[in-house]
Amino acid sequence: MVHLRIALAQTNPTVGDLTGNAAKLVGWTRRAADRGAHLVVFPEMFLTGYPAEDLVLRTSFVEASIAALEELAVRLADEGLGEIAVVAGYVDRAGLAPRVGQPKGAPLDAAALLHRGAVVARTAKHHLPNYGVFDEYRYFVRGDRLPIFRLNGADVAVAVCEDLWQEGGPVAVVAQAGAGLLVVPNASPYEKDKDDVRLELVARRAREAGCALAYVNQVGGQDELIFDGDSVIVGPDGEPVARAARFVEELLVADLEVPAAGQDAPRGPSAYDAHDGTAITVERTTLGEVRPCPAPPAPPRLADRLDDRAEVYSALVLGVRDYVAKNGFRSVILGLSGGIDSALTATIAADAIGPDRVHVVLMPSRHSSEHSVSDARDLVERQGLQDRLVPIEGIVNAFEKEIQLSGLSAENLQARVRGMLLMSLSNEHGHLVLTTGNKSELATGYSTLYGDSAGGYAPIKDVPKTMVWQLARWRNEQRGAGDFVRDFGGPPIPPNSIEKEPSAELRPGQRDTDSLPAYDLLDRLLDDYVERDMGAAELISAGHDAELVARVIRLVDAAEYKRRQYPPGPKITPKNFGRDRRLPITNRWRETTT
Repeated sequence: MVHLRIALAQTNPTVGDLTGNAAKLVGWTRRAADRGAHLVVFPEMFLTGYPAEDLVLRTSFVEASIAALEELAVRLADEGLGEIAVVAGYVDRAGLAPRVGQPKGAPLDAAALLHRGAVVARTAKHHLPNYGVFDEYRYFVRGDRLPIFRLNGADVAVAVCEDLWQEGGPVAVVAQAGAGLLVVPNASPYEKDKDDVRLELVARRAREAGCALAYVNQVGGQDELIFDGDSVIVGPDGEPVARAARFVEELLVADLEVPAAGQDAPRGPSAYDAHDGTAITVERTTLGEVRPCPAPPAPPRLADRLDDRAEVYSALVLGVRDYVAKNGFRSVILGLSGGIDSALTATIAADAIGPDRVHVVLMPSRHSSEHSVSDARDLVERQGLQDRLVPIEGIVNAFEKEIQLSGLSAENLQARVRGMLLMSLSNEHGHLVLTTGNKSELATGYSTLYGDSAGGYAPIKDVPKTMVWQLARWRNEQRGAGDFVRDFGGPPIPPNSIEKEPSAELRPGQRDTDSLPAYDLLDRLLDDYVERDMGAAELISAGHDAELVARVIRLVDAAEYKRRQYPPGPKITPKNFGRDRRLPITNRWRETTT
């Protein structure tokens, strides 16, 4: 057996910021070197950020990625970091002749081994996911090489993200070619409960490959996607050796004892059956002389797990924090009604960027209840937000003098006046407007286009109404400060905002249940229809009331055009309204209950 000290750099890149990401890679490599690591592994496409989407179809972007990688290898050596082996993700190209059905330029979702000022080995993702949020057949061609490099007398193989999730491919080849350690750079987006699935997968692949496995995952927000880290190292038996925290940057360092490399391995490239209908060529490299593992040994870290509400809340805060920071906003603004949705949205924003940068506007109308303003002011005082009162009755009256409206159109005018005020203040002061609608409302079209749907980012867009209440109660239970909750000296959300019956307050005595089923019934039905894609007959067979099924399907299907115009928001469920769920707006298919 030989010793390896491995560092997993669970870090947060920015898409397109090659210079900034390279500087971050150097900084984290220095941390790994200071802790005596022989090898540091960065997430998938770290140098370019992930997902880069159609940027990878631009020759200029791919060339910049390749050049940045080569410059980075030299820079690491120049800064005294050449002896540590670095695995870094980037975008490469396959150099294939153009053909129909192939992405322009044949880009590769690649990873490279950097050592002593040179790019020593390159590989690329073999399995290309094309489900859920992924469109990788649009962007990449598959890789067909597996590097195995000898480091301190141990053989280390490199595979990329999806190559763990599919049968066959690099894992099958590692089992045949032999390695003491398989390292896997990842950019695996968060969704609720995915951590248990991920650990079971990593453990199973380690057993299949017959070696230890180190899985490093990206962390941070990128538009709708949240990456939660949760990097992990397991032994050949699949048992966890070390595991990072979630939603935060971390250098996870662990000492491993792995089998010494055999002397009878083929020296030149060797092709292996990948057991998926393809062949993969193994390319072997040896890196320098053996270095003793520094003492003392790195203590193994197994981070505490988060409960469901804590992980969802952390994801939402991280999404807002990174969307604001990476897009250069200084502050956010939202309408504060005294209701639960705007209260939770404001609290998420305050936890993400600080209450001094969260601006709220109280916009009571003639139909607003007395507690609408009092509950909103209570929240402002609890959190120290920047508030402004703008009554809208006079503005609405001015509209109504010029155009006669009644019923729903008159109700929606109030919401559109509020949206106009928020967007005007955004233009004047540079605030990012946050919308406050939840997934249940978005699903059923219970929102006003160009009114409460107007904005730049939607923090609770993927949060069902019943979960909104759960998160609000959980947040009020938290005491002290942490990475995703601030210490406001007490519960940040007024109890009345949580307990009172929800209402849009666009007409006298209005309640949400005037237009929608009870939220506990609605959310269960939406989960089956939206998340699981059940048809009407399946929904009824699953126990949902037939009349309710017909009503809800009609609401959901009719609101598709609204959802297309809704701002992005953090994905926390297996199927969000956005990248996950793509239905035609012009569509005459209707589910029937008979």
